[in-house]
Parts: sequence; C-alpha cells; structure tokens
Amino acid sequence: MPDQTDDRVFRWERPAPVGEPPRRVVSLVPSLTESLFDLDLGDRLIAITSYCVRPADRVQLLPKVGGTKNPDIELIIRLKPDLVLLNDEENRREDAAALQSAGIPIWVTGPRTVHDAINVLWNIMDIFDHPVMVPRVHEIERACDYTLGASLADEPVRVFAPIWRDPWMTFNADTYAHDVLRVCGGANVFAERERQFPLAADLGQAEALPPDDPRVAGHDRRYPRITLDEVIAARPEVVLLPDEPYAFAGDDVQLFREMDIPAAHDERIYLIDGSLLTWHGTRLAYALRDLPGLLARESS
Repeated sequence: MPDQTDDRVFRWERPAPVGEPPRRVVSLVPSLTESLFDLDLGDRLIAITSYCVRPADRVQLLPKVGGTKNPDIELIIRLKPDLVLLNDEENRREDAAALQSAGIPIWVTGPRTVHDAINVLWNIMDIFDHPVMVPRVHEIERACDYTLGASLADEPVRVFAPIWRDPWMTFNADTYAHDVLRVCGGANVFAERERQFPLAADLGQAEALPPDDPRVAGHDRRYPRITLDEVIAARPEVVLLPDEPYAFAGDDVQLFREMDIPAAHDERIYLIDGSLLTWHGTRLAYALRDLPGLLARESS
C-alpha cells in the first residue's frame, strides 16, 4: 500500500544528481531496475531490492539489499555505489537522508503524469550518457502521443481501479496511475476524491479532521478509501482489478459482476497486470499497448 506520508518534499529536482555517468548503481525502485535493463544499462546495477522482479532472468543474478521500505542501508553504503535510485512513493525519506548523510549520491524520482515518466527516461539518457537507446525512448514518446490522440477522439470510458481492499482504496487525479488511464482512454471515477482522516471520515461516517490539524498535516491525500456503495453510485463502465499492490483475483471479479453497474452489465471487469498502472519507466510501453483495448468505447 502507498506510504501515508507525502514524501514529495525530498524529491531530487536537479536534472543530474551526479557529475559523471554512474557505473555502480543500486536501484531501490523495481520499475527503474527494469528500465535500466531495457535501456541497455543493466550492467551498471550492482544491487537491487527483493521486489525488483523484472527482467526475471537478469535480476536473479544481482545481490539484494532488502525491500523498498526496509533496505539495508549499511550494506548499500559498503557497496560504495556511484548512485542510488529511489522513488518518493516507494521509498522512505529517512533512508534517502541516511544515504545522503553517508555521502552517497541519490536520485529520487516521482512522476505524477505520463509526461513526467517520459521525462524520467530522457533524464536516464542524460545522466548515464548512453545514447544508444535514445530511439527506444523516442518510440515510447511517439506511442504515447498516438495513444492520447486516439483517446481524445472519443468520450472517455468511466473506469474504477482499486489498489486495495478491506478497506477498499483507489487513487485520485494527482497520481501516475490516473494519468495512465487518461492517456489510454479512461476517466477515473474517483479523480476528484481526496483521502480524509480518520478512516471513518474517509468512509463518510464521521467529520473529517481539517487539513491543518497536526494529526494529519503532511499526510498523503491521493489514495482515498472508498465504499462499494460509492462505486455503485459512480457507475463505472469498466473495472480494472490489478494484481499489485493487492492481488485481486477471481472472487473479486465475481463480487463486481453482482453489482448494478454498467461494467457488470457489459461484462467489462478485468484482472490486469498491476504494473501497467503503477510502474513508470519503460513499462509505460506495455501500458500503451495493453490498456487502450480494455478501455475502448464499445460500438452501440
């Protein structure tokens, strides 16, 4: 589940966090691990997290430094990397600070849109000074432009995509996943919903604490907890059930099939690879390939 603390304040905003192209890189971001391999830079990686699972035949050969939320900082420091890759949602601020305190260069990414994600790829080309894969990034950028153009030619399909259950959770407009849906032809039915505190307030059962309350100040509001009654009221035409961070399965499909929503009536409830929604980097190419067909408006 996403961290409840909004860590955007520690994102590295400079275009180049190192003065020379890094040769010894530790990645604490699964999507960037995959991206480095896709961009012919996998040989720069000296360690990754246990959640870095793509490409399977390559990552199994690399040392692991723990999880995204609990990396072994001392081990990373001993490895003496030229650069550590982090993400402002997947990794913790205190780990970033500990690495910086040890003099380890870090690069913290945090794309909120597809455009941001493409810029991350261009920054990789710049930071690593490895232009051989520039045509690959151009190809992804062109595919994005084409997909968005095709999507704008028709009315977007109303989509519900949860990321957790018990309680049910989804994402609003200030997220990468939302923009992936937008580019691929979907309209997030909870785009305007903001997370409220405490839990009862998010579920409409109590008054919400004000944003300046010290108990909630600084907490992330982009991932609201919602009720299934709200889903029914939102009338989604498509329901996407990802396999991460929560692994939705057949029982969840049946639950939505029994609801009085257009997605159930039209049998448009799909189990999907969650990385298509949440992994930025080169995985965007797969999202542009696979999601538009699921979100296309059906001919009447």
